[in-house]
Amino acid sequence: MAFPQPKPQPPQLPQHLLRTINCQQGAVRAVRFNVDGNYLLSCGSDKSLKLWSVGRGTLLKTYSGHGYEVLDADGSYDNSQLCSCSSDKTVILWDVATGQVTRKLRGHAGKVNCVQFNEEATVILSGSIDGTVRCWDTKSRRNEPIQVLDEARDSISSLKVSQHELLTGSVDGRVRRYDLRMGQLHVDLISSPITCVCFSQDGQCTLSSSLDSKVRLLDKSTGEMLGEYTGHKMKGYKLDCCLSSKDTHVLSCSEDGHVYCWDLVEGSLSLKLPVGKAVVQSLSFHPTETCLLTAMEGRVQVWGAQPEEPEEPQDDTLVSQSG
Repeated sequence: MAFPQPKPQPPQLPQHLLRTINCQQGAVRAVRFNVDGNYLLSCGSDKSLKLWSVGRGTLLKTYSGHGYEVLDADGSYDNSQLCSCSSDKTVILWDVATGQVTRKLRGHAGKVNCVQFNEEATVILSGSIDGTVRCWDTKSRRNEPIQVLDEARDSISSLKVSQHELLTGSVDGRVRRYDLRMGQLHVDLISSPITCVCFSQDGQCTLSSSLDSKVRLLDKSTGEMLGEYTGHKMKGYKLDCCLSSKDTHVLSCSEDGHVYCWDLVEGSLSLKLPVGKAVVQSLSFHPTETCLLTAMEGRVQVWGAQPEEPEEPQDDTLVSQSG
């Protein structure tokens, strides 16, 4: 007699609110995990960038140097440097521990929407409303970019770097993938202004969200559409999408106050996470764990798969405790 096999448990989703961080920096424009997920960066309309402990929700450092609201930020692989971009048309390289500006990079003709280090943190890539991506050498003292990519016909809304590949999304409705090693460009036409792009964790697919309230999963090599995810509202805001840490789910911000989470393969809605009564401006999924950050108005919320149990105090040694 064959005994019935237990059904495999579906992957857990970040549906429990662990903590709310009141950032006190105006509206939070973007929220990002650092490389190992122990810290988060919040970008504020008050011109500041703040570094927080995820586990405790405590403020570790405030970085002030931009002349207008901060729109995006990234941390280096070794946690020693940050880069950020702003509506003031600049990109800033920061020293994490001291909070000092290492470099202020000027060259974009309009606000800079997105910024990221390459894997070795030797280059910063920035995308702007001026339609260009600029590549900056972090080691050089020269103020000019080492490369300018100007194929887009409208604002660059989002970019992601993975090894030798660069993925960009533009308001011109196109997702562009640059093979920086081979000098090749691949273009996928979406026909709606792109708000966010990212690679899948396995590097085989690209994900893009657009102002037709759709998130699309494309095969990276062929451009074939593998999935389309709908139900959320994205009509007038530049909002984030992402994949979960194991590529099981697709997540997107929405203008109706929720984060939508779909099963990647089935395309069905797995979770509609109620964040609040305003636009969910930004999100970030933990690099390895089932943990999600969301940004709405002036606060960041941390979500987990299980309600949190009391934990041992952790030592935040990344920077000094002075804000």
